[in-house]
Amino acid sequence: MSKLLQDFQDVFPEDCPKGLPPVRGIEHQIDFVLGSTLPNCPAYRTNHVETKELQRQIDELMDKGHIRESMNPCAVPVLLVPKKDGSWRMCVDCRAINNITVKYRHPIPRLDDMLDELHGSSIFSKIDLKSGYHQIRMKEGDEWKTAFKTKHGLYEWLVMPFGLTNAPSTFMRLMNHILRNFIGHFVVVYFDDILIYSKNLEEDLDHLASVLSVLRKEKLFANLKKCTFCTDNVVFLGFVVSADGVKVDEEKVAAIREWPSPKTVSEVRSFHGLAGFYRRFVRDFSTLAAPLTEVIKKEVGFKWEKAQEDAFQTLKDRLTNALFLFYLTS
Repeated sequence: MSKLLQDFQDVFPEDCPKGLPPVRGIEHQIDFVLGSTLPNCPAYRTNHVETKELQRQIDELMDKGHIRESMNPCAVPVLLVPKKDGSWRMCVDCRAINNITVKYRHPIPRLDDMLDELHGSSIFSKIDLKSGYHQIRMKEGDEWKTAFKTKHGLYEWLVMPFGLTNAPSTFMRLMNHILRNFIGHFVVVYFDDILIYSKNLEEDLDHLASVLSVLRKEKLFANLKKCTFCTDNVVFLGFVVSADGVKVDEEKVAAIREWPSPKTVSEVRSFHGLAGFYRRFVRDFSTLAAPLTEVIKKEVGFKWEKAQEDAFQTLKDRLTNALFLFYLTS
């Protein structure tokens, strides 16, 4: 394994190379609905500390070659979103652009289908791409449609930013294209997560070399710290996958177990979303969750009565105890 990583060390750089990714034939394009009015949104107000942090991140993106100064008729604002480690992530508020963008519907893989692909496998490797969206270029001529503003300037993206309505479709189009010879045979891919499944160690090393060769050819770079190689169990999309089957990741189980009773519609929606992700572990999920589903309907205000509390506690119990493990079927 160490020799393989040494042979492909260029695929795992500490930082992605500066400059633009190559033109691969699948770039992110933005098509506006005919007759749409271009948005020109004001910059959000920021305090001194936030302004300084925004400018630092702007300077970093400029240095990488991911953005450039712009002189365009449309623009949306940016904001800072706190990360778990206490730092800040600059996010573009793309809602105004998304509202006038033609939506493309490239299929996103179904979780059930991906997990079923793993039947009969006992060794797994997982590759996580580094800043995956920024490894895809904007289509030449569409850069101006990504313009965003701060207090001090107007900029536009040269790589695909987060937040654009069709960005997930573009990402999956690229991944499906470059890995098309492997998907359905020994690879499942979900955006920037590539899972390689094999029957034995030797086979997994061969599969891994094949995938890394493609990443090298396409100049796509992975985050070594987030990768897992040649193991008998791996966490993939919130599940622990092994030769025996699939179970819920223990971290997610703990989060469900400790979830307090919701006090707002938003909190009900958050729990319902997490529980729904693992619905295949719970028999009659829709029936059990019906009192919660009722609360999150748009025309119904927040209510939390005995029926909701009973449903909430039952789902927590089922998700953390009953049907904890299921086995893959052919």
